[in-house]
Amino acid sequence: MDLKGKTIGFGLTGSHCTYADVIPEIQKLVDAGARVIPIVTHTVKTTDTKFGKAEDWVAKIKAITGEDIIDSIVKAEPLGPTKLLDIMVIAPMTGNTTAKLANALTDSPVLMATKATLRNLRPVVVAISTNDGLGLNAANIAKLINTKNIYFVPFGQDNPFVKTNSLVARMELIKETCEAALDGKQLQPMIVEKYKYMN
Repeated sequence: MDLKGKTIGFGLTGSHCTYADVIPEIQKLVDAGARVIPIVTHTVKTTDTKFGKAEDWVAKIKAITGEDIIDSIVKAEPLGPTKLLDIMVIAPMTGNTTAKLANALTDSPVLMATKATLRNLRPVVVAISTNDGLGLNAANIAKLINTKNIYFVPFGQDNPFVKTNSLVARMELIKETCEAALDGKQLQPMIVEKYKYMN
């Protein structure tokens, strides 16, 4: 489905190492004619890391979208009753957020916006980035795969010889996953090779 004229909630959680891959995908959605509403967790808004300063990441997101950042549960709650969002994206989605979403916990702006979208029977697209995707979080990922209206950006092992349980989505497929999700379809293949290694 064409994204032109669609309103997309775009939630970012604390997988700081993937922001550089995610930010260009927000630009792609805007370039496709969508209105993108950015939603961030407290971690995204306040934590400086070796990958960059929080204020710089937030400024980039705001510059791309031209929208105010939703950074509190109070600001995110109206997304439900107003039915503003046509689709919700969480990218990157940490293992922590994965576990909370799978178990119906709502303690961040991103999770509140996601709950609001599911309440309205609209699609949620998730792009995982977790070191325990094949560990304790495997059960939560499986649960979400089988949850109505949740669609996964294709994902795979990003470093299987060093971090054997780690799974990361191919962030460059966010736009295509959204288009498929709006048609009620999971982009396939869902499980892909993230990186190729030479033996």
